[in-house]
This record gives sequence, C-alpha cells and structure tokens, in this order.
Amino acid sequence: MQRRRFKQTQSLEARLTEEAKRLREEAELLPPGAEREELVRKARHAETASHMNEWLTSPGLRPPD
Repeated sequence: MQRRRFKQTQSLEARLTEEAKRLREEAELLPPGAEREELVRKARHAETASHMNEWLTSPGLRPPD
C-alpha cells in the first residue's frame, strides 16, 4: 500500500492565513451562537499557527548552543 502525497502549491503560512480569512467570513454570516464562536476560535487558531510558523522560519531564530 502506497501513501498518497500531495505537492503543496502555497506556503503553509499562506494556506493558514487564507483559511483564517475564510472562517471569519463564514462566521460573519451566522447569527451569534455556539457555531459562530467555534468558527471564530478556529480562525484564531489558524492565525496563531501562521504567526508561529513565521517566527519559527525567521532567519533570526538560532538553535540553542
């Protein structure tokens, strides 16, 4: 059995930012409630992951000595 592999065309940061934007737009269409809050929470998580990835891949980050 072979593993399926996908070649990503966008960077992880771009995909996370796009996902966060999509989730926020979807949440705006919903009335206030649990479902809307869940989408906003997922959007925040995607934004946080994007910022973490940016920090981890920055050239200023050095491994510990």
